[in-house]
Amino acid sequence: MIQIKEVLTKKEAIIFTRFPSTLFKDIPSYVPALEMDELLVFDKLKNPVHEYCESVRFLAYKDNLVVGRIAGIINHQYNKEFSTKTVRFSRIDMIDDIEVSKALLDAVSRWGLSKGQTDVIGPMGFTDMDRMGLLVEGFEYLNMFITIWNPPYYMEHLEKLGYIKDVDWIESMIPWPSYVPEKVKRGAYITQKRFGYELVKLKSKRELNKYIYEAFNVYNDAFKSLYGFLPITTKVMDYYIKQMKSLVKLEFLWFVKDKNQKVVGFGLMMPSLSLANKKNDGKLLPFGFLRLLKSIKKFNVIDFYFIAVDPSHQGKGVLSLIMEDGIKEGNKQGVLYALTGPELEQNTSIQAQWKDFNPTMIKRRRSYKKSIDL
Repeated sequence: MIQIKEVLTKKEAIIFTRFPSTLFKDIPSYVPALEMDELLVFDKLKNPVHEYCESVRFLAYKDNLVVGRIAGIINHQYNKEFSTKTVRFSRIDMIDDIEVSKALLDAVSRWGLSKGQTDVIGPMGFTDMDRMGLLVEGFEYLNMFITIWNPPYYMEHLEKLGYIKDVDWIESMIPWPSYVPEKVKRGAYITQKRFGYELVKLKSKRELNKYIYEAFNVYNDAFKSLYGFLPITTKVMDYYIKQMKSLVKLEFLWFVKDKNQKVVGFGLMMPSLSLANKKNDGKLLPFGFLRLLKSIKKFNVIDFYFIAVDPSHQGKGVLSLIMEDGIKEGNKQGVLYALTGPELEQNTSIQAQWKDFNPTMIKRRRSYKKSIDL
């Protein structure tokens, strides 16, 4: 018999967080989430997203053993903005038993129904910067530090239970160019001369506050039309800044200002932290943080996190400025290839930016949807 229990104690929260690592410890392509971040994200006192979101976590037990987990999230502000009544499922992991999957998904649907929701989607997180999307292709590849890995039977279970595709994201591998292509070089030169754009690189993290909030406003404006996106508040900005500040490598952080000194572009790439975090099993202590810092200093793979451009400045070469400097920095560091983060399948404009760099699509992930029919 399968029992579903809500996570209420600190001990249960740790069991919830560590369950995927127990399940997939022998899978070479699995990389855990950072344990500290996963515990904090559900902390209603420490994560300000809970000012407009509700969340719940469940564990599934069979014969007194943990066999699955799932979280439920209601983003009330998103539902209000878009006139929806949607509960999100997140952090779904389970053994290969469809009855366990059904029990977990039903628990989230039942919780959502009790809160007045009519539909369920997922896997989706609290914000666009959270982990999202069930892996449906590319199971053999190491997942990024910021993405989810799951086996093929997850997709099979969801589809047998009546969940259908809502949207897909794709991820690509891009060989790192050994020189700056003439097209990029020319675009960067023209955009500076014609529009007066200026690329800003920080020399110290102490300078971050001078640009970061204005840059996050660009992020909000650039992505506001994308699936599931809700602009993040200043408090939520602070939450993510605190999370990432110690790990950001300034050589791969860019701001672009226009001739009026206003930030209109914001780009972030990161040395791949996947192998280091896999060795750490998601833990920072006792030596995990040092291992992450080492991987930031010596690496040959870059993860593309995002490049955001103010909508009124798109198509004017801002991306060329960032790419020109990024290619040069990558070559200084000995980068061999880059991995794009999840990009919406229908976001052809961003995919078109990489077409001259011979990208290979290696992964596909999916958000599913279903009407609650308990």
